[in-house]
Amino acid sequence: MARINKSALTRMEIVQEASEQFLRQGYTATTISSIAKALEMSPGNLTFHYPTKEHLLSELVNMLCKFNWKLIEREADEGISSIMAICLELTAMAGACEDDAVIKDFFISAYSSPLCLEVMRKNDSERARGVFGKFCPDWTDEQFSEAEVLVSGIEYATLMTVGDPVGFETRVSGAIRIILGIYGVPEDIKEEKIRKVFAMDYRNIGKKVLQDFKKFVQDFNEQAFHELIKR
Repeated sequence: MARINKSALTRMEIVQEASEQFLRQGYTATTISSIAKALEMSPGNLTFHYPTKEHLLSELVNMLCKFNWKLIEREADEGISSIMAICLELTAMAGACEDDAVIKDFFISAYSSPLCLEVMRKNDSERARGVFGKFCPDWTDEQFSEAEVLVSGIEYATLMTVGDPVGFETRVSGAIRIILGIYGVPEDIKEEKIRKVFAMDYRNIGKKVLQDFKKFVQDFNEQAFHELIKR
């Protein structure tokens, strides 16, 4: 029987506990000390494996990116177009942030982190090429990456709004129009997708997506653990 890599196991346990705390009580309220205490290890031992809390957040953001790919695949199987899925994702995410302070804290923290932004932008630029490539066929990888810098800024501004000075649907539909416009999506398609999104029960969809994401994180961590001990 092969020996278990103790360092890899410790890292896995740290990520699992950090993910649970981030999604239960919020990234801001979670500390290195609270994670270490739950694992009965010293903060110094934890930071040997993950130097900062931001590094742990990037692990959860990486899971979010994998989850979003799965979500688009599932929606495609259900007959939802990829562009529609992108529009619904932002709408549902914004709705979830309005309804759940913990998940809003997670997203705002992720969009405020250079390390997490790098993970998201790399993932989203690859996804954008597949979804919007037909509207900008001559674009280079660099152009898709540059576009995602703008898109992530728009998403952040949409999610962080407090006091709701502009109505939810006005704010989110405006963001969708700008994002689709960056990729050259024609006006008639933009308006069609926006109309369809807001005809859906996007609030409940957001709650369901959030539940599915939490379950995905749990399953992802458990699968990683099983794969490690089978080696």
